[in-house]
Amino acid sequence: MKSYSTIFLKIAVILIGIPVLALCIFWVPGFIGYIPYPILISVYASAITYFVALYQALKLLRYIDKNKAFSELSVGSLKNIKYCAIVISSIFIVLVPFLFPIADADDAPGLVAFPLIIAFASLVIAVFAGVLQRLLKEAIDMKSENDLTI
Repeated sequence: MKSYSTIFLKIAVILIGIPVLALCIFWVPGFIGYIPYPILISVYASAITYFVALYQALKLLRYIDKNKAFSELSVGSLKNIKYCAIVISSIFIVLVPFLFPIADADDAPGLVAFPLIIAFASLVIAVFAGVLQRLLKEAIDMKSENDLTI
């Protein structure tokens, strides 16, 4: 496959990461005096995990460019993306009890719903990556069985 065939997807992955990086650098530090440290730590921990998942997505696209899409390397990248999504979901579910006092004081119930939406979206990504991982693994197994019979 030509290396330019996944350029659009690589650009999309990079553009997805830029707003999160900008928020972590410019917006979140402004809340250091107002938000409890467990919340800030969990935001940065989920951002780091998010960037690990984006890096794995870029690696997967690189494997596709090199005609290694049906390899154990691709399965490993999908597995890492799945684990990153599970970690992000877990972080945001653990974050919810820390947001109750803030939401109650400000009368903002949406503040509690926001991390639950992110946790649900991360779980959807984890399930999707898990399905793709399993399908890719089965395709590799069938390919290797066919190679052995020839």
